[in-house]
Parts: sequence; C-alpha cells; structure tokens
Amino acid sequence: MAVGSGPQAWKAEDVRRETSWILRLSPEEVEGFRTALAYAKAHPKPLLDMTQADYPLPEVSKQALERAIGTTQSRWGMCLVKGFPTDEWSEADMRVAYWGMGLYMGVGRTQNRASEVINDVRDAGGSYKVKGGRGYNTNAGLDFHQDSADIVVLLCRRTAKEGGTSKVMSSIALHDHFAQTRPDLLPLLESNTWFHSFQNAQDPTQPPYYRCPIMGKSGNFFCARANRKNTVAAQRDFPEVPRLSAQQEEVLDILDEVCPSDEYCYSMELERGDMQLLNSFVTLHSRTPFLDFENPDDKRHLMRLWLSIPSSQPLPAEWAEYWGDVRAGAVRGGVRGSAITDEFLTYEKRQAETMGMPLTSFKPYVDQEEMKKIVAAN
Repeated sequence: MAVGSGPQAWKAEDVRRETSWILRLSPEEVEGFRTALAYAKAHPKPLLDMTQADYPLPEVSKQALERAIGTTQSRWGMCLVKGFPTDEWSEADMRVAYWGMGLYMGVGRTQNRASEVINDVRDAGGSYKVKGGRGYNTNAGLDFHQDSADIVVLLCRRTAKEGGTSKVMSSIALHDHFAQTRPDLLPLLESNTWFHSFQNAQDPTQPPYYRCPIMGKSGNFFCARANRKNTVAAQRDFPEVPRLSAQQEEVLDILDEVCPSDEYCYSMELERGDMQLLNSFVTLHSRTPFLDFENPDDKRHLMRLWLSIPSSQPLPAEWAEYWGDVRAGAVRGGVRGSAITDEFLTYEKRQAETMGMPLTSFKPYVDQEEMKKIVAAN
C-alpha cells in the first residue's frame, strides 16, 4: 500500500539499506539547544507556563526539529536524531530542555492516570500485563503497539546494562501482508468491533474501555492501532465486553507472529543523546526486556513526549471515539487521566494557538451511559 508522497510500506532490510531517516545534529544546532537551556535556567518557569520565548532557539536549531517532524510524515514514518548533549545535562536540565523542544514541535498530550505531560521511561517497579499496567515504568519486554499521540518522542539519557533494544515495524507493510496472505481478514481489521481497555487512564467521564479498528483509511491516508495487551485487558477485566471471535483471536496471533519477525521488524539500539520520533499511525513499536545497572543514576532512562502536530493526517470518523478529533492537524490524542489542571488547559489553548492548530474542548465522544447501550446491543 502506498500513501501518496507520505509514508510507505517498508521491511527491515529496506531500513538497513537507506538511512535518510537518521539525522545528525551539527555543532551549531547543538549549541542552539545549549544556549536555549541556559536562558531557561536563568529565567525559570513551571513547564506548563513556558512559551517558545522562554526557550529561545536559534533558527538553525528550530529547523533541525522541523526536519525531524517532517521525516516522520514522509517515507519511513520515523526519525532518529543523534547528538543531543544529554551527558551535559542533569535530569532536571533535560526535562526543561526537552519540554522546550516540544514547544517548537507540537502540543504536548497527557500520558497517564496522573495526567503527566512528560513520562520517565525507566524501571520503577511497575507491572506490565496486569489490570492498569503500563510498559514505560517496567523493565519488561513489550507487545508491539503504538502510543496515543500523532508522534511519540523518546530522548535517551541513560542506556541499560543489557537489553532494552527498540523495535519498529511498518504497519503499512503489515496491511500489505494481510492483503497478500489473508485478504479475507481485512474487513474485520477495519471493523469497529474491537474493544480495548484504557488501563485506568481515561477521563472520569469516559467508560473504562473504547472501540477502535485495528486498521483504517481516511482518503489516501492509512492508519493502524494495535496493542494486544489492552485488547486482552478489556476481555479480562470487563465481562460485559463482547467476547473476541475466533477470527479476531486469529488476527491477534498473526500480529504476534509477523510484527517481531526478522523480515518486518527493524531493531535499533538507542544511545545517549538519541531522540527517536515515531508516527503512531504508520508504525508499531516494541522493546526487549532489559537489565539495569545498580547505581541509580546509571539506570536506563528515557523521557517521553506525546505530541499532537500541525502536519498530522486525517483519521477515519470512527476513530474519534479514542482520538477525539479526526481532522488533519487538529489537537488530539493522549489519555486524559484524572488530574487535568487549569494550568494544563491554559497551556493547551496557548500552545494550539502558537502552532496554528484547531482545538476542541474535551468532551467524551462516547460517555459511560452510551457505552452501556453499545455493549448491550452487541
């Protein structure tokens, strides 16, 4: 499947041969991030009160970030930027610098039950495949999935002693695999009969689960959303949710077989100072289990941003139940959690205006009472 001049299907060997998706910062670009951080530290503000003026990047560094975002919307649907000076930064410095970068790329989205805008991806003793479990605070290997924003961005501060390999595959290539080998399953993949758990990260007004097809199209734009853990969690934790059919189970099994295969899956080792950006609609990603160092400050640590970006694609109408807004370039995505603050809402409105993105005030597309009726009718 080709998608105009945008993302295309690829396999692992294609990525190994062609490295245009890897960008390396120049010394001048790096210096711009240093000077912006120095200014931000000299004029400190809470993250949600910051604007671009509080992290003043020179044009050359702005353009580096713009190229990275643009690369996620083109051939590969992903980008790796190398050379951020993270070894010079404390954890607090990196948080400010990273948030400042995000102010030039899009609108940050909340990521968990605590409605946090930056997540620390490190082993905090969490559990993965349990009720409410998330992967970012564990050392577990993860199912292939995509995050809940137009772009997921990881900035690497520390690597693991062993493991933690990043794995990425093209969901467009996955669609092509089904089209070639099991075309009979395509209507099911695109049907709105898949229920997924919010893993306790929903807004209090939303039901604890939602519907979203595995694959879909809006015009010429392809999109995919898969996370077996959350699909299984909806089955396990909510007996009223319609049971998966035998064909749906077969689809999940095929995903588990194809996604990590050597043919489709590209593995990369993120190094200190690497920034990985993934287009959530055309890639799926995973991670291998990892073993940490003993010293706390040596342990594997990445910071994660979820960004809604001005150049995002349109989505199918039924995807609004999860994403909120399906218009191209609109502010959308994230998980609301239960701790949205006035400060976040003010930031969201201000940043949407800065980026020239339409913003609709949050309202559940399907509320709890409506979901009860939907489930009862199935």
